[in-house]
Amino acid sequence: MIIGIPKEIKTEEYRVGIVPAGVKALVDEGHRVIFEAGAGLGSGIKDEEYKGAGAGIVPSARDIYSSADLIMKVKEPQPSEFNMLREGQILYTYLHLAAEPEVARALLEGKVKSVAYETIELSGGTLPLLKPMSEVAGRMSVQVGAYFLQENNGGRGVLLGGVPGVAPGKVTILGAGVVGLNALKIAVGMGAQVIILNRGTDKLAHIDELYKGRIVTLASNQHNIEEAVLDSDLVIGAVLLAGARAPRLVTKEMVSKMKKGSVIVDVSIDQGGCIETSKRTTHKDPVYKVDGVSHYCVANMPGAVPRTSSFALTNATLPYALKIAKLGLEEAARKDAALAKGINTYNGRLTNRPVAEALEIKYEALNW
Repeated sequence: MIIGIPKEIKTEEYRVGIVPAGVKALVDEGHRVIFEAGAGLGSGIKDEEYKGAGAGIVPSARDIYSSADLIMKVKEPQPSEFNMLREGQILYTYLHLAAEPEVARALLEGKVKSVAYETIELSGGTLPLLKPMSEVAGRMSVQVGAYFLQENNGGRGVLLGGVPGVAPGKVTILGAGVVGLNALKIAVGMGAQVIILNRGTDKLAHIDELYKGRIVTLASNQHNIEEAVLDSDLVIGAVLLAGARAPRLVTKEMVSKMKKGSVIVDVSIDQGGCIETSKRTTHKDPVYKVDGVSHYCVANMPGAVPRTSSFALTNATLPYALKIAKLGLEEAARKDAALAKGINTYNGRLTNRPVAEALEIKYEALNW
């Protein structure tokens, strides 16, 4: 199979779809890999390293899309790439289609076989390809929040860790999934007072045991959310429903009552955001204010640390890429139920139920 890796062109996106070790693994299995010149530079990886791993370097994205059977990316295709996608081509990347109706329409109209990293799901509910970027985003969320809490960055001038004789800052984390747990780890490490809310109590019990009561754990309901949010310096939205639009947990009214200069980091923005006042931002212009509250809603947070992110992503995506390249998408999906759940569009059909419901488009199951 011919596997193509184009350069990412989303605003301020510096990650790359595969690192040289992944290229070598594919080439060693007898596949051909073509790589757009300069695609790895944002992650600090030179073309020569890809050549050394066995990739062929081509000058443009159009060369990639016109030749490759399988396209490996990081983020969803941008409008300038829509007309390059071919019918029957396999697109393997993060898609987040519930929040990207324009992309969904392009994939359906182009009859592209798209596999979304974020909806590949193991039997226990684990999302193995979303996990590494969720780990990065969760850890970054506290780092970013602390930065924008500084008065010179528009914040209320609170140091999350406090100092002797002065109380530390208060952090509320909405959701105890991979993002939430990684945010929790960093917030605790910085010395903040932390509240974490989650729908299920099993995770909260585990957190309580792990941190020996150091963390306040609360069941996620409107009353508890509002009390926690209004008392916080930093609120982190870390809610995910696989494939579906994120639920709105924090209302405009709650935001209007928050402390002036406090910060919201809505990591859920990839799936539409869990804060009613959230709207997508970019690394170039990451923050805006609503009622005196800073909102950081960058949809590709891990793109700011591309070297770490690109290597972590390849570790997760490569095993499935090898399966698809060896067997073809259809046979690989028949043999791997987790991979089958990753197929979002197939020959003009929308094949992921949560995405279909979010976009109000007819859902058609893959009858394999």
